[in-house]
Amino acid sequence: MPIVYDKLFALLKEKGYSTYKIRQEKLIGQGTLTALKNGTGGLDAKTIARLCSVLECQPGDLMEYVPDDPGNTSNG
Repeated sequence: MPIVYDKLFALLKEKGYSTYKIRQEKLIGQGTLTALKNGTGGLDAKTIARLCSVLECQPGDLMEYVPDDPGNTSNG
């Protein structure tokens, strides 16, 4: 999946959010949280906006675009 959420998990840890606290405050549902960790899911705009508000950040602080590299052989 070309969008990765490693930045989100690092920011949550930095701000003191455990998995329990994330669920308790209903920032991200358990299924979505699991999908993000497994790289099989994403966030909708409403959730991104809520996370940015709570964490006082910008969307780029939560996620990063990493293009798929299916064995790129065109090196020039």
